[in-house]
Amino acid sequence: MIHPKADIALLTDHRYAAKTASRDDWYLGNILRDDGLLQKALEERGLTSVRVDWASPDVDWSKFRCAVFRTTWDYFERISEFTAWLNRIESQVRLCNEAPIIWWNLDKHYLADLESRGIPVVATRFIEPGTAVSLTGLLEEAGWDEAVLKPCVSGGARHTYRVNRASAGELQTVVQPLLAVESFLLQPFINDVVTTGEDSLIVIDGQYTHAIRKVAKPGDFRVQDDHGGTVHYCRPEPEQIRLAEQAMAACNPAPAYGRVDMVRDNDGRWSVIELELIEPELWLRNHPPAAEHFAGAIARVTGG
Repeated sequence: MIHPKADIALLTDHRYAAKTASRDDWYLGNILRDDGLLQKALEERGLTSVRVDWASPDVDWSKFRCAVFRTTWDYFERISEFTAWLNRIESQVRLCNEAPIIWWNLDKHYLADLESRGIPVVATRFIEPGTAVSLTGLLEEAGWDEAVLKPCVSGGARHTYRVNRASAGELQTVVQPLLAVESFLLQPFINDVVTTGEDSLIVIDGQYTHAIRKVAKPGDFRVQDDHGGTVHYCRPEPEQIRLAEQAMAACNPAPAYGRVDMVRDNDGRWSVIELELIEPELWLRNHPPAAEHFAGAIARVTGG
């Protein structure tokens, strides 16, 4: 077993566990810049840290004071393995964010919980596995001409499709095997996503720190940089900041950190489209003071 001599484990996955990035690997470079800022801020608080692949089989997790979810971006592709690991380690080490909120945020059914707690979310229809359902019928029933279909356990736009009433029948054939085994959700296509973008507000210990705007490449609707999306400066409206903080406050237990992704829906209302509490990209490099706030939140969780 590995016995790391560090207080904090910053959780990543095997693809990003390297300590250095080549000049042309901008993706890993961004990850290391963000983690570097956080590690420096932790060090200033007297906390040592090390980046660890969550799936490494030879780590003694009990040796850490806290494990912090950072870039575990393969969890949804290895969900059975990830949930078995989470079941195993939650009794061995303090987690940031706490285990109950991780379990809750794993599945996008949490959107229904947020809505029931008074948080405006993008309208959502859930499709449970094995349910006999017609995408065409769902669109007609909801009154949507166009929508986005995606799994309830997912990330990075995995199996995410734009669908309209003309293409619904063809897409039904493509996704039917998936619909048979996992939950999906259907949301109206938000026009503002392609005309303006999607805003991500970072909230640490209940307080907004900074924001960025993600914009899809021309001809696409997916804002993730994996699909050609770009990141831009964002100065959110006061209404957005209130919504982000209210959305985090609606979680139980309260997250130490997270990201609230929101859009202006087709009725012109700011609405939450995603709440990222497991492994949110935080863009600390865009606002370095947030790294100090983050380190403070981790110190509070560890009792340090």
